[in-house]
Amino acid sequence: MYSDKVMEHFNNPRNVGQIENANAVGEVGNAVCGDIIKLYLKIKDDDVIEDIKFKTFGCGAAIATSSMVTELVKGKKIDEALQISKNTVAEALDGLPPAKMHCSNLATDALKDAIKNYHGNNKSKGDK
Repeated sequence: MYSDKVMEHFNNPRNVGQIENANAVGEVGNAVCGDIIKLYLKIKDDDVIEDIKFKTFGCGAAIATSSMVTELVKGKKIDEALQISKNTVAEALDGLPPAKMHCSNLATDALKDAIKNYHGNNKSKGDK
């Protein structure tokens, strides 16, 4: 049912945890399945995502997609990170079952929410 890559990211998720003093936090949930994903980002002044961590309460696919999103965006500029789609995440994991595609939506939605949070925080400082 799941690819070897999904199982690897589920069994050994990357970048799990919380960033103290993160300058961006995004959180999304799905009331139907109960999955909740919270992403913490540390973004440098040049808009590079220096660090990213996650906490996920949910199924194996939600954990695997959260882990993969962190790997895909770490070290990238915000504009590059915003290009990551649910399909990008699913392809990077060598596919997800159709019934689990909503999990990759959550991971990318949490990323977009965190970036929106970052921009909102920095507007008040005269940045973007």
